[in-house]
Amino acid sequence: MTALVRTAEDQDELLHYRLSLRLGPVHARQRLGIEREAEARVFGRDKRSFHLENLTNAPGLIRFCLQATGLFNRAQENSRSLTTAHNTFTLPDLPEAFDGFRVLHLTDLHVDMDEQNLQAVIEQIQPLDYDLCVLTGDYRQLTWGSIDAAVEGMARLRGAIKGDAYAVLGNHDSVRMVPALEDMGYRLLMNEMVPLKRGRSSLYLAGVDDAHYYKVHNLHRAGDDIPAGGVSLLLSHTPEIWREAAHAGYDLFLCGHTHGGQLCLPGGIPVTLDSDCPRRLGRGFWQVNGMQGYTSPGSGTSVLNVRLNCPPEVTLHTLTRGPQ
Repeated sequence: MTALVRTAEDQDELLHYRLSLRLGPVHARQRLGIEREAEARVFGRDKRSFHLENLTNAPGLIRFCLQATGLFNRAQENSRSLTTAHNTFTLPDLPEAFDGFRVLHLTDLHVDMDEQNLQAVIEQIQPLDYDLCVLTGDYRQLTWGSIDAAVEGMARLRGAIKGDAYAVLGNHDSVRMVPALEDMGYRLLMNEMVPLKRGRSSLYLAGVDDAHYYKVHNLHRAGDDIPAGGVSLLLSHTPEIWREAAHAGYDLFLCGHTHGGQLCLPGGIPVTLDSDCPRRLGRGFWQVNGMQGYTSPGSGTSVLNVRLNCPPEVTLHTLTRGPQ
């Protein structure tokens, strides 16, 4: 027993050491502390951020309602029927070398939620042709507890992703996942920026830590080293920081979190988006103050593996300079 305790303590010390080296001691300490304090709560510290999945009776209640209306089987089948959505961002100032650059966008995978859904995602992306893959958070089913199943699912997904894969964390994700994800080939952007190079040209890819529940995003730290006039793409789990990002000068904004509503009324009208943003930013392409954005409804599901009037998707974005 003593040996097991010592091993667990050693693992915690190693984790803290690796996170401190990777993120800096302040960010590592902040994220770990906030997680321990709030990860299993229903409401966040601001009393507005909400974790429906932490209500223990939520899955059963939703299942009961869908079964009572005869919609449960259809809703479950819908959650496993992925589509590939295509979106084009037109940027006249895009470096010529990046004209036609394709970005595969995956989000809200919840890879340990439903085995059939994970397999559907893997099969959906295998034939696609793209230059870069980005992931905008929520890889785990729950917001607390073990990360092992999510890490195993993300490893299987990484084997299907071609080339580089950059990611940010969502409100379901623990910072404890960072070392394991990076060891398997994902590059986490934790309020950081990386220049993507093509010849002598650059596209600046930035990413922020969770802005929805943990509120540990830092747009300034992520973007301070982007040169004036440089074309920038920001990854965020949630669209909620759209106003801050637009005023910070980002050109493109990719996010998820909303699931598009997941359970929607006919016509795709969401009952709720669980996000503090205008409804027009809750799904698909949008534009605000010169910044173009896209909110993906995601590939996976939360609380229960069901969808109505809101198909799951993987998204293929094409960057273009437009007609010249």
